Amino acid sequence: MINFSKLQKEFQAYDEEREHLIKKSRDVLKLSKQIIYAVHRDEMKNAEVLVKEIEKERKELERIATHNAKMAYEGSYKIAIQEYVEAILYYDFVRKGIISEIKVLAEHYILGLCDLPGELNRRAVFAAGKGRVDEVAKIRDTVDSIYGEMLKFDFRDNEIRRKVDAVKYELRKLEDLMLDLKLRGRVSCE
Repeated sequence: MINFSKLQKEFQAYDEEREHLIKKSRDVLKLSKQIIYAVHRDEMKNAEVLVKEIEKERKELERIATHNAKMAYEGSYKIAIQEYVEAILYYDFVRKGIISEIKVLAEHYILGLCDLPGELNRRAVFAAGKGRVDEVAKIRDTVDSIYGEMLKFDFRDNEIRRKVDAVKYELRKLEDLMLDLKLRGRVSCE
């Protein structure tokens, strides 16, 4: 005989864990946005505090996600982790000048990495306004490198392909910004 009561309990337990995952995902998402905002304002001490906090929240999120293999592909979890990746990559780039490796699923890392150029572009525009042309050039070169590496993949997932296309458009904006700086005489022609 089919034990419908057992099946119902399994579904109920998954739904409860999923709700917990969604709540914790919101916490990680909120902290990600706060980190990015702090870095944009060059409030690196505040960003550092937020990074420590997000690391604790992400560990808790990961703990929840390990209860069931399906959790890693829940929309709220996926978005929270890719935003986490974007925030940490942006923080590390501004602080250390590098793109870090982060231990998450490859798909989540790529999605977060593809969002990074948007934040870097905002930083480049701000840096150009402050006359920090070398920073603009470094950002352009970094986004160019990210895009070049993404072209080596054969992405079949539509979401990733769209995000890689967005990297291309961010690179184009940065190239236009560098051209504008050259035309205004702020960058020497090479």
